[in-house]
Amino acid sequence: MNKYMTEIQARKAICDIGDKMYIKGFVAANDGNISVKISDDTIIVTPTGVSKGGMTPASLVKMKLDGTVLGDNKPSSEVKMHIRVYRLNQTVNSVVHAHPPGSTAFAIARIPMDRPIMSESIVTLGVVPVADYALPGTEEVPNSIEPFINSHNAVLLANHGLLTWGESLTQAWYRMETAEQYSNIMTRLKSIGEPKEFSSSQINDLINIRKNMGIESGGVPSCKSHSESDLNADSKAEHQEELIEKIIRQVLSQLK
Repeated sequence: MNKYMTEIQARKAICDIGDKMYIKGFVAANDGNISVKISDDTIIVTPTGVSKGGMTPASLVKMKLDGTVLGDNKPSSEVKMHIRVYRLNQTVNSVVHAHPPGSTAFAIARIPMDRPIMSESIVTLGVVPVADYALPGTEEVPNSIEPFINSHNAVLLANHGLLTWGESLTQAWYRMETAEQYSNIMTRLKSIGEPKEFSSSQINDLINIRKNMGIESGGVPSCKSHSESDLNADSKAEHQEELIEKIIRQVLSQLK
């Protein structure tokens, strides 16, 4: 079975995801870019200066991973980071970049998405680190994301946006949606209270599920909350304090 989409399939799929990206408000004006690998050395990518909503298959760009453009349309200047991902991670067949508001807020604050609060994000997405700031459209961008390409499934571009990748366009897109969901939930938690994080053993169980799904990348979130042993110790201490208070109340009642 061919692991690549045909050129026709890739062009249509990119336009479909571009429409979803635009409707969801993940991009404005001509923001964002999408690419799909159709052979070992060839990709279809969105053109420069075009809204991701309402694109046509014919408007997309076919090009080689060495940078050679096949046709008259010009690719996004940010295709450099797509090519870097493809060159360094042979399992990747699609890359998606956008500016979803919640995730971009994390990128601007330069806060990684690494708190273990949602099972879905740990299993399907993993930790989303923050790359060093890089000037858009330059070689600084692919250089900044290089440390994360093989170990993670997404990266926040400092003061810029979000980049996700996967074995298919669907997987890359779902990872972007999951990251945005995480950011929105974290934002809502600010008005409710501090989230209760998974314990170390719970995180390990989720990582094992991820591995059983054949996903080796994603990183492991650090458990900032108490470990299970700490929680047990805390529970025992609280119980002892309650007993002591009870005894004190009984003694005081007898003295009256």
